[in-house]
Amino acid sequence: MTAIIDDTYAEAFKSLYVEFLITARDRKWVDHAVNAATGNGSSSILCDCEAGMDRYVGPGGDESFVTPDGRPGAIVQLHIPRFRKDRNEALERSALVRISQNVMTCPTASCFNLIDSEEYFHMGRKVAYFGNGYQKRIERYGRKMWWIPILGGEFVLDRRLGRADGLMGGNLWFFGKDTDSALAAAEKGCEAILPVDGVITTFPGGIAGSGSKAGSDYDFTIASTYEKFCPLLQDDPTVEHGLPEGVNSVMEIIMNGRDMDCIIKATQAAINASKDTEGLMMISAGNYNGRLGKSFIYLHPDKQPSD
Repeated sequence: MTAIIDDTYAEAFKSLYVEFLITARDRKWVDHAVNAATGNGSSSILCDCEAGMDRYVGPGGDESFVTPDGRPGAIVQLHIPRFRKDRNEALERSALVRISQNVMTCPTASCFNLIDSEEYFHMGRKVAYFGNGYQKRIERYGRKMWWIPILGGEFVLDRRLGRADGLMGGNLWFFGKDTDSALAAAEKGCEAILPVDGVITTFPGGIAGSGSKAGSDYDFTIASTYEKFCPLLQDDPTVEHGLPEGVNSVMEIIMNGRDMDCIIKATQAAINASKDTEGLMMISAGNYNGRLGKSFIYLHPDKQPSD
């Protein structure tokens, strides 16, 4: 039985993001670098940024993308909400911490910028100070880079890290008759999103089991549990009930990306991959009627405006 596809939309909002390539000797060390560099980057509610892997590239991945050094690699994005007044400083800090502490420290890893923009961070120079005077500028792979001597040999990275406008907040909700069915559907959705160029999912395994709403009764936090859709609160008389009958678990995928087109593509890929999951009752999405963002990703593709 195919799940109902709710006639609704996900509400995305503008971001500022960086995108870089991590390469290493083999997939094992690419994964270690990616997992470290994207850790604690699920949500801008409390994390310094939202971070995730776009896709594997080079040998063993998307081989149409040729890595500069010919080694296996993965593309990573870091996003900061554009409405933050300190967005440039915050994004630079997040990138500096993650590249210097999580990529440079990973055995055999190298790092390459993927956004060629007029505005950029002098990331290579700042990371290179770790060389304590022994670092040097080099040209390699036809690129201007910094070379840093390390105990494992060397670490090289591009001198510049470009930044650009992106989108945050694309999402899908999977309503299941139980946890197993909701999670299985979300897992299928994440698998379908992974090869889509330009999109990341930021939560553990790409899935949020504790989807939130904007706002809270406590003034020290900006988000809280979405009680309307919590299965174990449906019998609470103080809660507005939002779940269809028979739904006992809701899992969410949140997507950030380069632009609307890639998030629309990822949304449809996830829906098509998951809609026939046994026990899945409905696929929906979260929105705030345009109060959070002005980019609407419709679950029914025929509803998506052409412009």
